[in-house]
Amino acid sequence: MGRTTSLGSMIVDMSASKEFVSHVRELLSSIGELSDGSFFGGHALKHGGRQFAMIMGNTLYLRVDDQTRPGYEAKGSKPFSYSTKVRRVEVRTYYAAPEELLESKPELLAWARQAIRAAAGA
Repeated sequence: MGRTTSLGSMIVDMSASKEFVSHVRELLSSIGELSDGSFFGGHALKHGGRQFAMIMGNTLYLRVDDQTRPGYEAKGSKPFSYSTKVRRVEVRTYYAAPEELLESKPELLAWARQAIRAAAGA
């Protein structure tokens, strides 16, 4: 079982798989200055000190803005979400990276650069 995190009145299991984090870091290795660390039981990825991605479980979420969100939605990607005791919360600033990106380093890098720009504009 993964790590359980309590955030106020919610309890969620969002542990980031170490193997998946290593895989994503390898794919993003040529993006330049990259730092990372724990983030509510998951894993945060930063470029230039700004978080542009997070990994929860085995899912990579990238930062979006009003210009890039439609591209994610067109690919069927969903926003990061979690449940509280009262309701389901959607975090519409982070969307799941389309699965095919994890099989194409150049495409993932292009989408990650868009996420970096979205984070810089936040």
